Amino acid sequence: MSIRMLPAAHIEKISPATDEQLILAYQQTGNQEHLAVLFLRYSDLVYGTALKYVRDADQAKDAVMNIYQELVQKLRSHEVAHFKSWLYVVTKNHCLMWLRKNKKNITIAFQPEFMQSGEDGHLDDLLAKEQQFKKLDNCVKSLQDEQQHTIRLFYLEGKCYKEITALTGFEWDKVRSLIQNGRRNLKKCMEKNA
Repeated sequence: MSIRMLPAAHIEKISPATDEQLILAYQQTGNQEHLAVLFLRYSDLVYGTALKYVRDADQAKDAVMNIYQELVQKLRSHEVAHFKSWLYVVTKNHCLMWLRKNKKNITIAFQPEFMQSGEDGHLDDLLAKEQQFKKLDNCVKSLQDEQQHTIRLFYLEGKCYKEITALTGFEWDKVRSLIQNGRRNLKKCMEKNA
């Protein structure tokens, strides 16, 4: 029996039976008309789910038909309490199996930003950053010894004011002052050498 898409209102006119009643009727009689009415209620869900996984309209339509054929067999022997949820899982599993089987055929879109080109733009960026680090290192070295020492402890070693006071023996206010003045002097030095 082939399945064709029908509006939901038309399906309800064909059979106002519940999902459970249609499943029971199909299991008892084997008449695919009961299964077709049931399946048509959720064909949009099946198609949408398949499309989400296979990402191709024609493949999704094929999946809908294949899933119906699976249901012809599976629904005869499975006890199904919530058909919609069960159908979703069957659809998802069908699509995942299809993806696994066709893994070698998956095409990935060309992304030029990952390709090597004749331009060495990324190399220029690295060189510019390296120059900035050299300037910064020279500016740190140009600071007076106490400022240089506290700046290195605070920024490069990640020490807090309290740890710096313990390491240097300076008062907390002096450490704060050295770091603030050192940061200001670094900024001036970097601007001057820009």
